[in-house]
Amino acid sequence: MEMEGEIFEVIRVWMEGELSNFIKVWAAVFTALSYCYFAGRFAPKGIPRLLTVFPVLCLFLNLPLHLHTMHLGGMTAFFIAWLANFKLLMFAFDIGPLSDPSVSLPRFLFLACFPIKIQQNTRNPSHNKSKKGQQSLLSYAIKTLLVGVIVRAYDYTDQIGPILIQIIYCFHIYFGIEIILAMVAAMARALLGIELEPQFNEPYLSTSLQDFWGRRWNIMVTSILRPIVYVPVLRLSARFTRRQWAPLPAVFATFVVSAAMHELIFYYLGRVMPTFEITWFFLLHGVCLVVEIAIKKAVNGRWRFPQYVSGPLTVVFVITTGMWLFFPELIRCRGLDRALEEYAAFGAFVKDVGGALRFKPHNATTQ
Repeated sequence: MEMEGEIFEVIRVWMEGELSNFIKVWAAVFTALSYCYFAGRFAPKGIPRLLTVFPVLCLFLNLPLHLHTMHLGGMTAFFIAWLANFKLLMFAFDIGPLSDPSVSLPRFLFLACFPIKIQQNTRNPSHNKSKKGQQSLLSYAIKTLLVGVIVRAYDYTDQIGPILIQIIYCFHIYFGIEIILAMVAAMARALLGIELEPQFNEPYLSTSLQDFWGRRWNIMVTSILRPIVYVPVLRLSARFTRRQWAPLPAVFATFVVSAAMHELIFYYLGRVMPTFEITWFFLLHGVCLVVEIAIKKAVNGRWRFPQYVSGPLTVVFVITTGMWLFFPELIRCRGLDRALEEYAAFGAFVKDVGGALRFKPHNATTQ
């Protein structure tokens, strides 16, 4: 009965407040980005343009506080407090996709707040694009099916065991995020007619931490952190150390910023003070990646782990450290329970709407 009461409470939030707040938040987002689009045409790049967009940066840090669900609130926080703010910072200094003077207002809005990146290479044959699109559809269909299986598996947590549950949790988060981001990218493709780069590149096939963080996991975040954090720190560190070792402080600085942004996102999700386990997760991975890069530079290709060894070691390391430092924060803010409640709430909402639509014609004929 207690679980049922929580589900009804989530339904009430969805119906009475969350959807309304969601619409208001995104209306404010598009209005603020429209201001940035037109103001950027007059404000010179650098400090003047930064001062122009600064009120919007503050607004985007505040808006996620008006949403409370894991899905609508969490994704909105990621899209505007992280992606949009970092892209606007790049826009202020005339770098990144928003700085292209030929970008129209609709494209500016989508590029600013959604995890999409226009493909630069347009010379691929059309039949290759069609084949790739079919493969992507099949991949997302399989992953959607797996999410359904995972959700059903949570009904048997007593029989599965805590360690296996956390491993399932890892794949649930990955599949869920990839499907949501793919839906956003598909919407942008349909509305703007542009080819988009994928957000993930099968991270479970990673052969090293450098491969995982640099080329496979959440590629959009990597592409944003590179010009705004990695490149400036790289230039600074190159003044004080040999060029060979200059990337190492830049890599670590990127993980420090990523840690801070993840702490902020988790605050939006749970509204509790951070325990900094998330920070330690990213600092640990930053140190390990710096060590990995340093060793690669030292041996200079003379020796390397076979991929059939380095691949499983990388995946096991990411999952193990995630279970140790990353997922406890999600558990504390009831991330899994709230997500499942929201699935139930959405299902009940669709069922109620469907029932109302079926009832209306019948009611009309009886009158």
